[in-house]
Amino acid sequence: MSALAGNGEDLSGEDGPPGGGLTTGEVARRLGVAPTTVRTWDRRYGLGPDARTGGRHRRWAPGDVARLERMCALTATGMAPAEAARMARSDEPPITAPPRRTAVEPGRSTARDRSRAGSGLHLGDARQECRGIARAALRLDAATLDELLLAAISEHGLVAAWTEVIVPTLQAVGRKWETSGEKYVEVEHFLSWHVSGALRRTTPNTVADRPGATTVLACVPGENHTLPLEVLSAALTERGVPVRMFGGALPVESLVAAVRRTGPAAVGLWAQSRGTASRPLAQHVAAMRWGVRGARRGPVVLTLGPGWAGQTAAGLARPSGLAEAVATLESSVSS
Repeated sequence: MSALAGNGEDLSGEDGPPGGGLTTGEVARRLGVAPTTVRTWDRRYGLGPDARTGGRHRRWAPGDVARLERMCALTATGMAPAEAARMARSDEPPITAPPRRTAVEPGRSTARDRSRAGSGLHLGDARQECRGIARAALRLDAATLDELLLAAISEHGLVAAWTEVIVPTLQAVGRKWETSGEKYVEVEHFLSWHVSGALRRTTPNTVADRPGATTVLACVPGENHTLPLEVLSAALTERGVPVRMFGGALPVESLVAAVRRTGPAAVGLWAQSRGTASRPLAQHVAAMRWGVRGARRGPVVLTLGPGWAGQTAAGLARPSGLAEAVATLESSVSS
């Protein structure tokens, strides 16, 4: 993704001569960007300090820093840097920028959320929001990242925001560090952590158990990628489905014990890689039975994640994405 390209800058500061104003390194630390980004904005877009000193050093006055802060805020919305710089220099109101949205309160959703959940986004909207989230993550800008993630979920609904905004951004960040010698691992971890926090902040309170209506969600042994299960848990909770979430790398014995203790209607098992997916384990869980003689029942088992590719078996559901997984689990609970 272009928003993640060309930012492998040195994060070291810059020492300048004594005097008034901030050095470039100090400004960069205040903004949460690299010093070379500040220098690039100066050289390429004319966002340097109004008052120049002799030599190669720059001193940034409060007005200069405010202009850069505006540049950061505009690019965080997904606006192209050249246009953001033009508006930052002119103090022009951001007519073309997306309107600021109010984050949804925990435990609540709007009618617009419900009507658009699963309906998808316009491609242009998704791309613009992806760029804004990616740029905030790359700058390690926690406040802006939280705001953009919460706004995407509030505006589009959880399923559409995950499928068309968050996942493409996570994939772009993943590709970036894979092709950069793992230079951007901290960005991927930072983004994942904030996505997890946004899910918790927008999810209603835990739904009380209903006999025979619980869903158990767990990663298979050796698997620690919990974020996809977190969003599935949030989507089910939003729809009033009781969920018991057990997170990453649940041992076999613990998984079997959890299923026996809860007697769930359905069990979702996440595997990110083929090395962790275990068809025998999924089949064992699917074969479990409980209840009185003559009325014994077992769970519907969903094999979730790319690790199950080629591991399909009779009796094991294999949803193709979040929306299908939610629909299958809702159906299992209500049947």
